[in-house]
Amino acid sequence: MVEVPQFDYSKLRGRIVEKFGAQGPFSVALGISEGTLSSRMMNKLPFTGDEIARACILLDIPFKEISQYFFAPKVEKTQLNQDPQ
Repeated sequence: MVEVPQFDYSKLRGRIVEKFGAQGPFSVALGISEGTLSSRMMNKLPFTGDEIARACILLDIPFKEISQYFFAPKVEKTQLNQDPQ
């Protein structure tokens, strides 16, 4: 079984707040429910290609920066707290 990668959407969250004030108004503009957006931001459901493209337009994200907002790997806290040996 292939493990589905987890993504860090903190930069995307910041951009949403910067441009829309909160996830609710952004989800309306994106054309999805706030619950669906929340599920995507919590890695429970993947963003579709169309949603990513629309989000980039709504949030003024250059297409060359998509990976920074939608595909940044989530780093587990246990990895951050390990002592280097």
